[in-house]
Amino acid sequence: MADNYLEKKMEALQERKAKEARKRQAAWKKRMDAYRKRLEAEKAASGVDAGAASSAGEH
Repeated sequence: MADNYLEKKMEALQERKAKEARKRQAAWKKRMDAYRKRLEAEKAASGVDAGAASSAGEH
């Protein structure tokens, strides 16, 4: 009986840990996607400005 009790407790712990890990991973992916999107927007904005500034400086 004790073994069964401990097994259930261990399974519950492992399920809880797996759920938390999936939650952390999803949150990290969400933050990374937002960061990549922001980085692309900054790159596009600075690319236009940098291209105009470098062209003006070369002439």
